[in-house]
Amino acid sequence: MAQSFHRDRFTWLAYLLLAFYGYFLNILGPITPFLKDELNLSYTVSSLHFTAFAIGILLVGLSGHILIQRIGRWHALWLGAFGISVSAFLLLAGQSVEFTIGASFCMGLVGSLILVIVPSALSDRHGELRAVALSEANVIASLVSMAAPLMVGWSVHLPGGWRLALGTVAFAPFLMRLGFGHTTLPQSTPRPEDSPSTRQPLPILFWMYWVALVLAVSVEFCMIFWSANYLENTLGMLKVDAAQAISIFLAAMIIGRLAGSRLVQLFSARRLVIASIFVASIGFLIFWTTNTIILGLAGLFVTGFGVASLYPLLLSLAIGVANNNTVQASTRATLASGTAILTLPLVLGRLADTVGIHQAYGVVGVLLIGIFLFMLVTAGKV
Repeated sequence: MAQSFHRDRFTWLAYLLLAFYGYFLNILGPITPFLKDELNLSYTVSSLHFTAFAIGILLVGLSGHILIQRIGRWHALWLGAFGISVSAFLLLAGQSVEFTIGASFCMGLVGSLILVIVPSALSDRHGELRAVALSEANVIASLVSMAAPLMVGWSVHLPGGWRLALGTVAFAPFLMRLGFGHTTLPQSTPRPEDSPSTRQPLPILFWMYWVALVLAVSVEFCMIFWSANYLENTLGMLKVDAAQAISIFLAAMIIGRLAGSRLVQLFSARRLVIASIFVASIGFLIFWTTNTIILGLAGLFVTGFGVASLYPLLLSLAIGVANNNTVQASTRATLASGTAILTLPLVLGRLADTVGIHQAYGVVGVLLIGIFLFMLVTAGKV
C-alpha cells in the first residue's frame, strides 16, 4: 500500500475500548458454568445471559445511531464504557437469575455503543487502510479477551471467587478516561452522522456481507459460549480446566488476527476470508469428532485461528461498500453481531438440552459451510 499506517492517540484509545468491551463479552462463557451451578440452571436458561446481552446489541444496532447523533460520538463512547462497568457490578452482585440476566442485558445495551463507534471512527481516521486498523483493533481485543477465562480460573479459589474477574477489570474506564480524556475523535468531511447520504439505503452488496457477518459471528460465539460445557461434558475435563481452556481458542484468535492484519496488506480481504473458512473447518472437524482431550484442544486452537479474521475482514468489506456511510454501516454491522449472538448460542443450548451438546455442536459446521457459499454468491458482485 502506498499509504503508511499511523497510530495516533485516538487509534490507541479505540483499540483499548474495543478490548474492554471484548473482555466482558467473552467472560460470559467462562462464568456460565458457575452461574449454572449456583443458580441451578438448565443449558437453555444459562444461554439467556448471552441472549439478553445480544438483545441489547440488537437494540443498539437498530437505533444506536439516533443516540449517537443526539449526544455525539465522544459522549456516547464513554457512556458505553462506564455503562459496562456499572453493569458488571450489577452482574457480580446478582443472587437471582432474573437479576444476572438483567445485568447482562444492560451490559449489551449500553456497552455496545463502543462496538458501533469504534469501527466507524477508525474507518474515518484511516480511510483505505481501515482493514489494517480493524484487524489490529481485533488483535488487541482478542488478547484482552483471552485474559477473561484465565481471570475466572485464577480467581475461583480466591476470596470473592469468579466475581473478582468482573470487578477488577470494571475499573478500567476510569484509568482510560484519565489517560485519554483530551483525545478527540476523527470526523469525516462531511461528518457521516450529518450527511444526507446516511438517510439513503445501504447498497445490496452491504447486506450480502451483513448476512456473512451474522454467520461468522455465530460461529465465533457458539465456540466461545459453549466450549467450556462441551469440553467438560463430552471430553471429561474438570469444570475449572474447561473454563480456562477457552483461552486456547482466544489465543489462536490473537495469532490469527495478527497474521490477518499483516496478510491483508498483501492479499485481498475476500481471498483471506475463503482461506480462513477452510482452516476453521479443518479445526472444527478435529474438535467435534475426537474423543481425546489433546486432539480436542488442538482442534479448538485451529478453529480459533481460522475464525479469527472472519469478523474484521467481513466488516471491512461491508463498510468499504457503504458509500462512506460509516456510522450507519457500523450500526447495522452491530445489528449483525446482536442477531448472531441472540440466535445461535440459544439454538445450540436448546439443541444441547434435547439431543446432547455433542450432536448440537454440528450447527457450527453448517454455519461454516454457509459462510463459504455466501462468499461464492457475492464473488461476481464486487
